[in-house]
Amino acid sequence: MRQRSGDFVSYRLDRAHETLDEARLLADAGRWNACVNRLYYACFYAISALLAKNGLASSKHAGVRSLFNRHYVKTGKVPMELARIYNRLFERRQEGDYIDFVYFKEADVIPWISNAKLFVEHVSDLARHDST
Repeated sequence: MRQRSGDFVSYRLDRAHETLDEARLLADAGRWNACVNRLYYACFYAISALLAKNGLASSKHAGVRSLFNRHYVKTGKVPMELARIYNRLFERRQEGDYIDFVYFKEADVIPWISNAKLFVEHVSDLARHDST
């Protein structure tokens, strides 16, 4: 069972980095809403890996967000500034995917790309080395 968990953690971390690459491709194509979706999912996959490593999971995005905030942000393992990146992308992705007439602009999205990269790197490092 431990090996399966390790495989899942590695898989999700790989997906996080691959999804960041997808976001960059979408940004290059000027597809800002799709880019925001991919940025959120890159963060989500990294968090899923971190949670799985420590025996935590949720079947809902809001549950993953709650577990992350409770076990990693409130404990100081993830700085509040980094946590805000994920929490904001969660909200932006909801808007872009589910609310009509939401169009993200290049000037807003470009900084989110580097922010998401920082977030994924920090959470990936925790998933590789931390045990709660």
